[in-house]
Amino acid sequence: MNAFSRHLDVPFGIDAQGRTRTTDDDDHIKDMIKLVLFTEPGERVNRPDFGCGLKQLVFAPSSDALVAAVEALVHGSLIRWLDTVITIESVGVRADDSTLEIEISYVRIDTGERRLDLFVRQSG
Repeated sequence: MNAFSRHLDVPFGIDAQGRTRTTDDDDHIKDMIKLVLFTEPGERVNRPDFGCGLKQLVFAPSSDALVAAVEALVHGSLIRWLDTVITIESVGVRADDSTLEIEISYVRIDTGERRLDLFVRQSG
């Protein structure tokens, strides 16, 4: 990826000019992380093991064990699927009723830039 890269945006859409919507490298990486986090294993036909499986955990009762399980699951999944793009520094999880908040600290491999992004998943 370079400073002038353009990628298809996720979710797919059309921009104001009627062309396919695109995004920059930073947003593309964030989109890739979202795809890993919120894709259930089995959803992808040619990659049945792709994803993280968080949807099933949103309904689990909030506890320290849930938080630890989500942190380990997210960390392992991101390393497995995005280790050529980012280096994970930390994963923090907060579970509150039917909401999971996942804070991921990572370094972009291509630029060395540190990023901190928050991803939220609610049941329903």
